[in-house]
Amino acid sequence: MKNNKISGAEAVIRCLLEEGVDLVYGYPGGAIMPVYDELYKFQDQLQHVLVRHEQGATHAAQGFARATGKVGVAIATSGPGATNLVTGIADAQIDSTPMVCITGQVGKHLLGSDAFQETDIIGISTPVTKWNYQITEASEIPEIIAKAFYIAKSGRPGPVLIDITKNAQFDEIEFSYKKCTSIRSYNPKPTLNLEKVAEAAELINNAKKPYIIFGQGVILSEAEAELKALVEKSGIPAAWTILGLSAMPTDHPLNVGMVGMHGNYGPNVLTNECDVLIALGMRFDDRVTGNLATYAKQAKVIHFEIDPAEVDKNVKTTVAVLADLKESLTALIPLIESNSHESWHNEFKEKYEIELETVINDELNPKKEGISMGETIEMINKHSKGDAIMVSDVGQHQMFACRYAKFNSTKSNVTSGGLGTMGFALPAAIGAKMGMPDREVVAIIGDGGFQMTIQELGTIFQTKVPVKIVVLNNEFLGMVRQWQQLFFDKRYASTEMINPNFIAIAEGYYIKAKKVTKREDLDAAVAEMMASKESYFLEVMVEKENNVFPMIPTGASVSDIRLS
Repeated sequence: MKNNKISGAEAVIRCLLEEGVDLVYGYPGGAIMPVYDELYKFQDQLQHVLVRHEQGATHAAQGFARATGKVGVAIATSGPGATNLVTGIADAQIDSTPMVCITGQVGKHLLGSDAFQETDIIGISTPVTKWNYQITEASEIPEIIAKAFYIAKSGRPGPVLIDITKNAQFDEIEFSYKKCTSIRSYNPKPTLNLEKVAEAAELINNAKKPYIIFGQGVILSEAEAELKALVEKSGIPAAWTILGLSAMPTDHPLNVGMVGMHGNYGPNVLTNECDVLIALGMRFDDRVTGNLATYAKQAKVIHFEIDPAEVDKNVKTTVAVLADLKESLTALIPLIESNSHESWHNEFKEKYEIELETVINDELNPKKEGISMGETIEMINKHSKGDAIMVSDVGQHQMFACRYAKFNSTKSNVTSGGLGTMGFALPAAIGAKMGMPDREVVAIIGDGGFQMTIQELGTIFQTKVPVKIVVLNNEFLGMVRQWQQLFFDKRYASTEMINPNFIAIAEGYYIKAKKVTKREDLDAAVAEMMASKESYFLEVMVEKENNVFPMIPTGASVSDIRLS
């Protein structure tokens, strides 16, 4: 009689295929080996990318998810393999990135015995996952993986971790799969209250100085068209958080720039002068608000948000519209009166002229001999024409990239926002490029962050993924050094970097590489990089003490933003 049963390990692979997964990132080991054995058998349907460190798997999965809007998948073994995923999981949690991580675990009979490579990854990951679960019986696999994908993607997205004991991978089950569409007591999308929408519309229509700040919620709910329609009908100036960047084209006339610690002068200062503040899919992070005691106290605040936990958490709202943002904006737009708010826009223009004169011109056209980070970003803009996905790491280069990069389309800015994870960009760029092979992907990295995950050059070499890597090398941990200069009397404690020969390392991985030390060579080098059909490494030696301005000092009001 024919056996229709399959192993738990094979069930894992079949579940992934049922969810439409065709690409996973991971690193094998003893406790996950049965799953890898099945991956080998299914390699024509499911591509596995061997990273060089498990953290690289999570960041690659994040980059894939952020660029595509799909769920990223990472796989690791037990013990250190699982714990090496935690930084990327925490990053995905705070940045609302849909990701499913699958880890192997020692056999059920060994749990709690301190067996070889046994770690309580469920206990460790609980604070940084949207949901996690340990499978100890093969029969649980289809239902739990279906739930994992549903939870990761629905409502406010986030990471889910599924830990599977080795016995559950070997044991056999009759396989059937049903996608999860609901879970009792889990309500990912609040029901839209149309009365709240009407209240919001009335406040907006009566406002003299209304102001929109939009975040990543616009991108996650795919509400870019609704944002554009709202802004163009209402005439309201709109600024973005770092993760909201690219939801609206950067050159749109009603796009006034970036809020936050290193955001634009006008968007920050005028936060404290608007009469109605409309927050769209953003969470009033401390880097956006500065001192909460002085943040937008004069304004009525309307918060459009999917996660009830974010409402009134940091900023007290006048009206909260709890719902999927696309749904709530669709209901709002017909109620909004057409307007231009010309005099209010002029205030943003005046502040921009001040910033242009005191900061931007010096950054993009520096008079110093050394190359600035800002002019490097501007040179990339020239050759990308705003069509590339920019993946930035964490530090000064990240702020310069977010301030000066040009974007024409959504899902083009991929960076580590809430956690600020150095080492994010190189593996995230791999994921973004593999998810969107027809788009140019440029990783912007500092010399410090680059060395956190430099080994992923090996993944690029093995997969031949054609990412463009730009290291802005100032031989410092630049962001920390800037704070030390401004607030610690230039005591540069442990921030100067003695770096290796990055060109030799890149060439050691058979990646074409070039180093730029003079401004006159920058244009040709960037042009050559962007024209390359293969991966390319470009090191740009930049000013050692080039600072990011404007800047809101920690604990200061958005009104106290410094231009120098």
